[in-house]
Amino acid sequence: MSSGRSEESTASRYVVGFDLGTTNSAVCYVDTDESPWRVRTFRVPQLVAPGQVEARENLPSFLYQPAPGELPADAVRLPWHAEDPPHAVGFFARDHGATVPGRLIASAKSWLCHSGVDRTAPVLPWHGAADVDRLSPVDVSARYLEHVRGAWDAQFPKHPLAEQDFVLTLPASFDEVARELTVKAAARAGLPRVVLIEEPQAAFYAWIDAHADDWHRRVEPGQKILVCDVGGGTSDFTLIRVRTGDGGKVRFHRVAVGNHLILGGDNLDLALAQHVERRLAGDRGLEPRQWAVLVRSCRHVKESLLTEGGPERLTINVPGSGARLIGGGLQLDVTREEACKLLVDGFFPPVKLEEKPQERRSGFQEFGLPYAPDPAITRYLAAFLTAHRHVALDETDVRPGRDPARPDVVLFNGGVFASEVLRGRLLESLTAWFHTESDPDWEPLVLANDRLDLAVARGAAYYGMVRRGQGVRIAAGLARTYYIGVEGAKKGAGPICRNGPERASPKSDLTPFSPPPSEPAAGAGGGTAVCLVPAGIEPGQDVDLTERPFDLLVSQPVEFPLYVSSTRLTDAAGELMAVDREQMRPLPPIRTVLRTRKKSDSPTISVSLHARLTEIGTLDLWCSQVDGRGSWRLQFDVRSATQTDVAAHETSGEREGFVDEATWDRLRALIVGTFGPHGKDKPEGLMKRLSRASGMNRREWPMSLLRRIWEALMEAEPGRRRSPLHEARWLNLLGFALRPGYGLAVDDWRVAETWRTLQGKLVHAAAMCRAEWWILWRRIAGGLGAGQHQALADPLLGMVRGLHRQLTTGKGGGGFNVGSHEAAEVLQLLGSLELLPVGVKIELGDVLVDLLPRRKLEPVRPAVTWTIGRIGARVPVYGPLNTVVPADVVVRWLKRLTDSVEDDRAGQLAVMQMSRRTEDRYRDLPEKHRARILKWLATGEAPAHFVELVRDGGQLDTDEQGLVFGEALPKGLRIL
Repeated sequence: MSSGRSEESTASRYVVGFDLGTTNSAVCYVDTDESPWRVRTFRVPQLVAPGQVEARENLPSFLYQPAPGELPADAVRLPWHAEDPPHAVGFFARDHGATVPGRLIASAKSWLCHSGVDRTAPVLPWHGAADVDRLSPVDVSARYLEHVRGAWDAQFPKHPLAEQDFVLTLPASFDEVARELTVKAAARAGLPRVVLIEEPQAAFYAWIDAHADDWHRRVEPGQKILVCDVGGGTSDFTLIRVRTGDGGKVRFHRVAVGNHLILGGDNLDLALAQHVERRLAGDRGLEPRQWAVLVRSCRHVKESLLTEGGPERLTINVPGSGARLIGGGLQLDVTREEACKLLVDGFFPPVKLEEKPQERRSGFQEFGLPYAPDPAITRYLAAFLTAHRHVALDETDVRPGRDPARPDVVLFNGGVFASEVLRGRLLESLTAWFHTESDPDWEPLVLANDRLDLAVARGAAYYGMVRRGQGVRIAAGLARTYYIGVEGAKKGAGPICRNGPERASPKSDLTPFSPPPSEPAAGAGGGTAVCLVPAGIEPGQDVDLTERPFDLLVSQPVEFPLYVSSTRLTDAAGELMAVDREQMRPLPPIRTVLRTRKKSDSPTISVSLHARLTEIGTLDLWCSQVDGRGSWRLQFDVRSATQTDVAAHETSGEREGFVDEATWDRLRALIVGTFGPHGKDKPEGLMKRLSRASGMNRREWPMSLLRRIWEALMEAEPGRRRSPLHEARWLNLLGFALRPGYGLAVDDWRVAETWRTLQGKLVHAAAMCRAEWWILWRRIAGGLGAGQHQALADPLLGMVRGLHRQLTTGKGGGGFNVGSHEAAEVLQLLGSLELLPVGVKIELGDVLVDLLPRRKLEPVRPAVTWTIGRIGARVPVYGPLNTVVPADVVVRWLKRLTDSVEDDRAGQLAVMQMSRRTEDRYRDLPEKHRARILKWLATGEAPAHFVELVRDGGQLDTDEQGLVFGEALPKGLRIL
């Protein structure tokens, strides 16, 4: 798979393979001038101690940023650098960083596929030292690639790495976004000529290369090979079928890959660390600094104790806490038996073949990463094998009396399987699943893989030669099926490929389109989809759906929901089916407006679809007019997932239903009668008139109706100019209809249209209009971007700073009437802007906590309390985790808050949000502070569920969600 850059006319001398690993990276290469050529290991020069550079076969994937003055001059300088770089990577970074964890970045590869944070934002090190420069997961990956490029160019100055064939590896289960980000990291490192290969395939290529003389005698047609790849951060399962090719030669066909699992060696380290922590510190736990040191120590202990011939016990040392840094350290022995019982039985337990992974959340949230819910790797493997029991079967694969889920051959890869103990346990599970009475001695053939740490890089370099026509190729057709959501079907016609604002007439026999992929509805199904790109095709191959015509909406916002399945591998291109949420995973949708040459053109055009999965995993879609020259090319939109990642929300907005057209006609007439060009109705009482006409309380209006109200209001926007009362009512109803700015298809477009139309300006300067202005933006803040949050906050922050200055020094004026209704709305808007930088939030929280007890703030004290609660919340409503304020800051605020506010519901709500348990050590309060908060809540007779959320964690109920949001949410919508 190539990055899309055209091949040079002259092939490069070197072919380079780079394994960009979670824990360790490696580089191998082929010098094509050698005959016969062979795969060699590039020993990467790197710091192993201050001022000491050595070449090693591995480059540990760790980045350390020394504090100013921490190390002598030239201590981190490399031979190819003219001056000291701001960081070190490799062995020294890993080993020295273990003692100063606040300045160390690890597991960046796992963060590349973490959809709960903005992966292009500077979020690492996660909760690092205050003065450390934060980097994005993309930037950290680029630093590793830059280091290798510099080292290579220094050794081969006439053949710079950027000009060589460069093969970069990634997990087979990486999603399209993570693949795109990997390519972006390479580009930032100055490596634009990139080919991607999946790690299990690369590992198998390495095996072929290592057995070049006799590999064809070790396997035979009809066999199924399982590549089991468990590295530091991920678990990948791949199936390869062995078949007879042209001329009777053996050929390999990769037929299935598993879903992405953030489950690997890091999880074993965390499990051992949690076990040791309980023995060392009991329920009170360790400080974050101590914990980080313990995790690094447990990695070494795990690797040593789970190795054949390893020691029977090892001692773990943890530095003291607080002021007792010297002489106050903790020490504990861990035995081999203890480690095996915890790690082998915990991660590779004996399970039945038909068992499914548990869906409960794992306790391993220490680094903020979304680790797999079930730690049992054997359970995920069993589910993978049974899900692909019949994949790509042909006559030679069917053998009577044998379960077709059984693999014949196993190839281990990944650092976890450096342990003979863990390899043995997994083989025991496979044997137990598939041995039969007729074949009681069966066990899978294990292919030798002598260098697990280098296999992927070796295979990547070998694959580079395969692309030049040398070596043995694995046929690696697409191991997933892609689908596009469609809205329904007219009688006698194909599906309708449309998802715009809900304008469908019941006469058209359309069914509601499925919920947007980023907001999955509850239940196993919902909506209709057509198979767009079937499994088995090669990247770059075109798929034409010309036999099934579609109607396409143009000149209005449309959405194309996308789904992917790694288990439905037999669906054919063009096949229509119901969306099954258990087998079809939603992807970020394509959202756009398709323009025509003439505005007078029909809003519906008959088109045929053409699709192509590109070599980097993105999806191109062409909509070509059947009886005309119109054609629209759409590319799978990864931007919404890479630049604005937010925590997932649960919604069944579309499934809440649609009102009948007669009811809508009455509602629309009321809106036009108030704001339309000839409207004469007074704006007072409009909401009540709408409720009566709909026959429902406004809180019962489905989201589909709310968005139609928004549409009608936008069409009647000039009507707000008639009077302050008209504008106030228009703003109020607009925000109510669009809240919370997400949750329904193309809400991002609706919010953008609202922002563009209003352009930050009110028509009337009346206080009622200003108050409704702030309410509008508070209601839809979840749909705004970080820049819009900052634009809204800047003038308001100035007002709050001025008020603080006035009340603390007696100088200046804030221009802020704290006794007004507008003041309360301003404060609550600031609390709702979750995408503000953490530093701005801390400043605002400090100011508000300082102002809270002052008598002049009494009229807006509930609003101040609510705002502090939102700013300091442990679980954001919609923002990414990298915008959460650090726990130590919140502890300081809580002390002031509990001393200043009454133990009423407003205060209890704020305290609950700031103390709510998340199971993320770096977001959660220290246990001693949690105990104090629980006592405070009990004294004030707080609701039992508030206490439970602080003590144990959990989900907000419906009423609590409304309190946290600031008002009732639309029906069918949930926040976290």
